[in-house]
Amino acid sequence: MTSSLLRPVRTRRTAPRLAARAVRMVLYGAAGLVWLLLPGMTIGSSTAVALSPTGPVAVAAAPRQDETSAASLALPLVVAVAASVLGMYGYLRRLRRSKTRTTPGGSPSSSSPSPAGELDERSRDLLVRADDWVRTSREELGFAEARFDAAAVEPFAQAVRAAEAELAIAFRMRRRHDQGVPEDPAARRQALAGVIGRCEEAGRLLDTAADGFDELRGLERDIRGALKATETRFRELTSRARTAEATLAGLARRYAPSATEHVTGYAEQAKDRLMFATTRLNRAHQEADRGESERAAGQLRAAEGAVAQAAVFLDGIERLAAELDEAAAMVPAALSGAEAERAGAAERLTDVPAGEAQARILHADTVLASVRQETTSGRPYDPLDILRRIVEATAPLATGRTGVLSAAALLTARSAAAATADFVTTHRGAVGASARTLLAEAEHLLAARPPADVPHADALAREARDQAEQDVRAHGNPYAEADARAPGAAGAALGGILLLGSSPTATPPSFGGPRTRNRRTIQLD
Repeated sequence: MTSSLLRPVRTRRTAPRLAARAVRMVLYGAAGLVWLLLPGMTIGSSTAVALSPTGPVAVAAAPRQDETSAASLALPLVVAVAASVLGMYGYLRRLRRSKTRTTPGGSPSSSSPSPAGELDERSRDLLVRADDWVRTSREELGFAEARFDAAAVEPFAQAVRAAEAELAIAFRMRRRHDQGVPEDPAARRQALAGVIGRCEEAGRLLDTAADGFDELRGLERDIRGALKATETRFRELTSRARTAEATLAGLARRYAPSATEHVTGYAEQAKDRLMFATTRLNRAHQEADRGESERAAGQLRAAEGAVAQAAVFLDGIERLAAELDEAAAMVPAALSGAEAERAGAAERLTDVPAGEAQARILHADTVLASVRQETTSGRPYDPLDILRRIVEATAPLATGRTGVLSAAALLTARSAAAATADFVTTHRGAVGASARTLLAEAEHLLAARPPADVPHADALAREARDQAEQDVRAHGNPYAEADARAPGAAGAALGGILLLGSSPTATPPSFGGPRTRNRRTIQLD
């Protein structure tokens, strides 16, 4: 690394030195040439030069030996000096060109990214797109499962599962790459190529099944039946949305604000998606009445996407309420389990240096004392956060957690992963590859479920949520104009329900990969 940093410095210093040498060589050569030619111009006989008034000029003959000697010495020197100057000039030109060219050995142009940089960017982009393909396909598969028997839907469910498996491998490969594994540059490029290949295979699997899936659903053939099924689900969610705000208000009275901060605004966003779905369902009916079954199918697909995401928002609120109640009931047992771990800590930490063992025990004592005070103060607290603190404080003391602490760790990790998955699903128009990769790793660890990995999965899921929220804040709201044309369109675009362009039309993504995902179009205004 040091030599690569110093190389440009040496290049900049060498150019002026070589130019100075070239000038000195020219001067020395010219001086030598004059010195050698001077005797030839002055040595000769004492006979004066006679000028004939009419004839050619007659030069007095100089001794032949001197003339030959001077000429024979001067000519090679002239040739040598000229060759040196020309060679040095060519070298300096090549040196100047090397500073601006993009070939190896020169400084790369900022407009030409390196192959490794291109692979990195492409792998990130494909991870996001493949994740969207899978999420959208899974959503539409749910509507098919509501109308058709399991045997008819199973081939397409298998395609989704196979695509999910390819994507999961791609995410794990990307996670290892982000952690610096492998280290060899060639192997790292190969790993990125592997991520790209897995994502493309996921898309191919979904594309292969898309035509058959369209045939099964038959939206253009039986648009009325599909509309009826979606409207049934829509009415159910509308009823649930009325109680969502009351549920959140009850949670706010019983628990600390931090307990519900991740679902703040979910009731309003569910209503926004349902309002958008109302408009699209009405449009679908109008198109169907005119016999425009293909356009009606596009409007229906947009409504289905909005209904699916409204369900995610409402499910998130209801799931959190159940998790908080479960966590609150578990806190006393978790405290007892933590105290049992603390009681035997000194005997279990004999292999740990005495100072470190004492520090671990002191930290656990401090955390547990704080938790006891918080839970007995009579003020609302966040039971999931309490369980997380207990687990984290006692983990360094235990060789194996008691049953209740393992259950507490699993509850908090699952809650964090599910909440993050909800956020990514409903904001996938803005969430990038980093957050999705962290979430995929958390879900992988939870699926494997060795006890030691569960707290790590919890930490990864929370990190993924933070990253996803940063992505959404950075994304802002570039769809305000579309929202003015069609209420709810901005939220639908943020959720990946609509792919908006500059025209009044939009594309609701469908079951499938890159070849078949954008096969329907709707009119926004």
